[in-house]
Amino acid sequence: MALPALAVSPASGQLTGRGMDGFYRDGRRVLSRCELRVAGDEPLVVQGRLTAAGRARFIGTIRRAGERGPDPEIRVDRLRSADGTEQITFRSSATRPVRLAVEIRLGTDLAELGAIALGRPGPELRATVHGAGLRWSATGVHAVASATPSPEDALASAGLLRWALELPPGGHRSIELRTSLEYEPGGPLDHHGPATDARIPAPRTATVARRTRNDRPPCPWTTARLECDDRRADALMASSLDDLHGLVMRDPVAATDRYVAGGFPWRCGLAPAEALWTARMLLPLGTRLAAGTLRALARSQQAAPGADFGRIPGALRDTGPHSPPSCTGIEATLLFPAVLAEACRWGLPPHETERLLPAAERCLTWLRRITDPPGGGRSGYVPDPGPGGPYRCETQAHAHRAALLGADLLDACRPSDAAALRDWAADLRTRFRRDFWLEDPAGGRPAALLTADGRRVPHFGSTAAHLLDTGLLGGGRSAPGLLDAAQTDQLAGLLAGPAMDSGWGLRGLSTKESGYNPFGHRTGAVRVHETAVAAAGLAAAGHEQAAGSLIIGVLDAAESFGYRLPEMYAGEQRTAGGVPVPHPAACRPAAVAAGGAVHILVTLAGLRPDVPSRTVSVRPLGTAPLGAMQLTGLCVAEQPFGMRISRLGMGMVETAAEGLQLGS
Repeated sequence: MALPALAVSPASGQLTGRGMDGFYRDGRRVLSRCELRVAGDEPLVVQGRLTAAGRARFIGTIRRAGERGPDPEIRVDRLRSADGTEQITFRSSATRPVRLAVEIRLGTDLAELGAIALGRPGPELRATVHGAGLRWSATGVHAVASATPSPEDALASAGLLRWALELPPGGHRSIELRTSLEYEPGGPLDHHGPATDARIPAPRTATVARRTRNDRPPCPWTTARLECDDRRADALMASSLDDLHGLVMRDPVAATDRYVAGGFPWRCGLAPAEALWTARMLLPLGTRLAAGTLRALARSQQAAPGADFGRIPGALRDTGPHSPPSCTGIEATLLFPAVLAEACRWGLPPHETERLLPAAERCLTWLRRITDPPGGGRSGYVPDPGPGGPYRCETQAHAHRAALLGADLLDACRPSDAAALRDWAADLRTRFRRDFWLEDPAGGRPAALLTADGRRVPHFGSTAAHLLDTGLLGGGRSAPGLLDAAQTDQLAGLLAGPAMDSGWGLRGLSTKESGYNPFGHRTGAVRVHETAVAAAGLAAAGHEQAAGSLIIGVLDAAESFGYRLPEMYAGEQRTAGGVPVPHPAACRPAAVAAGGAVHILVTLAGLRPDVPSRTVSVRPLGTAPLGAMQLTGLCVAEQPFGMRISRLGMGMVETAAEGLQLGS
């Protein structure tokens, strides 16, 4: 994946036209079929793997009639890039010349990615010969496949390109296949002409109306590197950052602003809440991603007077059978000021903060208005999704964090508004501890939500982990939480217990709750993002053993997934010799999963900067669950930052910006 381009195939490397197979660009399938045959047979593929987020390699062998013994003499390597290019190389170990009859069967439906993901692809289109390859047309758009060297024959009716390759003893020959998407600015195209078969002449240059850009957006974070006693952590960090780079997109309104798409296949565009979570989790690698994401979302914010003034639009999200869908726009609206405030702590330049402050103020205005509606309601709580509730536990946590971190933002320019926000947050803490806490013989737990009439819904799941995510204030301090100290300890114990910790990460719903389903995307599956939030929150609250257990569980799961974590996987209990099972509807790669992996590893360092005060605190986990580690290529105050943690959990800063002091 290298958005806006991506490629999907099974481990064989053959694009068969079934399912989601294909090369894609700008959300459209450019090629759905790319089947290689040599002497009429498919290669025997012995290995298919990703070599980077945007590249895959498939290695196969060719068996020819008359060969003796088990050792193949012809090997084929297919190096495929997400941008639509594929290098196919044939290598011979024979002691005599070899002649290979090579065929590549191509086809496409030019269907939209969303329709294909839902199982509604289009019919395969008819091809025409075009230059050194084939061309398919739909209304206003063309797909083109060309090859070097030029094929000797092209059968457009069959979508077939043919070569007769001569391999000298011990030699090799290559074919490069290129696909592209072309747009026609002049309106609908006439693509109903007859298909033709032809012997292709020498290559010629095709005239096109407009091509989409093939340049990959530059990476909006630093090149961070982890070296750890547990080498799996190094692999997870590198793979996650590579996947995130593949998800980077330019804002169509301002190309210099970049954000990450939600993930493949369901969210290949801007998903506001997920983009903000990812930007927040990558703040230790610099503030450029956060700034670009915030600017892009500020342009979508409701700025016209009315009930939705200040709100960021977002889709509804299913939350399982126990409650109605939640609104990702509400979550994004509450995340916006928190991400901006924490970006300032990490070193967002003051002029960038000033530019984004009005949008953050509008978010906070919406927060105050929605919690004190003219028509009544449960005044003081944020309803989600509608004005009448319900009032979700995690939404109140987001609101509380937004108020406290937003007050920090406003201190320099709107002191009176900042004081009002802190008073509102203090009042919310008092009421939340009374209204949301359910007492029971086991010590109590937070309710999942309050209904419009004040009834507490008791289901306990991973969303409660957001109560531990309080945010970063000045001096490396954590903001106060909605729960008191005893309630926080009780919550930590519940999250660390076997009903929630599957051994691979945090379940979405406790196994003790009715409706638990290990494959339920909100009722039992492990979500990497929420496990990362829980691990970081537990560490900050002093529950290092519980945090370390979750971190090790995710790392073990990552190893079985080849270090490309899916968005979620089944919450079945870990057993000896078992492996986690991916959820069939999970995005992979997914921005919040890759971002969560980075977050969970950086959590081990306990890094808490306060750049406006020129200080940084380092509070690594004393348990050192992954052994000694060294982090380089981080970014604090727009300058490189590096540190080392010993096997005893002692931290040492090795590289830092000039004038940055080590805090307590």
